[in-house]
Amino acid sequence: MPGKLYLVATPIGNLEDITLRALKVLKEVQLVAAEDTRHTGLLLKHYGISTPLSSFYSYNQKDKAPELIRRIQDGIDVALVSDAGTPGISDPAVALVSQAVEAGIKVVPIPGPTALISALIASGLDTSQFVFTGFLPVKSGRRTKVLEQLERETRTIVIYESPHRISRTLQELADVFKSRPAALCREITKLFEEFERGTLPELSEKYRTKKPKGEFVIVIAGKE
Repeated sequence: MPGKLYLVATPIGNLEDITLRALKVLKEVQLVAAEDTRHTGLLLKHYGISTPLSSFYSYNQKDKAPELIRRIQDGIDVALVSDAGTPGISDPAVALVSQAVEAGIKVVPIPGPTALISALIASGLDTSQFVFTGFLPVKSGRRTKVLEQLERETRTIVIYESPHRISRTLQELADVFKSRPAALCREITKLFEEFERGTLPELSEKYRTKKPKGEFVIVIAGKE
């Protein structure tokens, strides 16, 4: 009998956010496939879990995905985790999941933390409808096109951003979206968790001089 592929959500900061079901699955599977085995190894060690680890990230997914599929078909259960949050959201999990589905393997989601939803519900903006874009493109031409499309979006918009690009991104968003209300969410669930709210120009001005630390989620009001 073939095994199963479990998609296990892990904490985005606070280790206590992991679910009892996630811990049970991580203990019972025969292999945990992780973006960074060192990072996930610390999580497993914290909870006394000794399941073997194997790396699965964007640069080895082409070769590693077929290997993991073969092992599941041979009868082992594999848990796929990202560095933080839910697999498949801005990480390479989709490559493995699509191949598992094509191979007729049972895919089992184990729900849990995600920065996307945590930022959205704490933003103070409309949550009834939203669009998630992940990280904006790096190349300027494609980036400009995406921002122009998003400016016309009437649903709440959620964007991920890294600390070394947050200042530039906020300035570009202020230029395109003008005085649109927004929330800047940083280090969600961690010790220095912070939610800053205001217009995009106000938030952009803050980060002209403020040294950015940690990962960011930007939530922007949709166009009226």
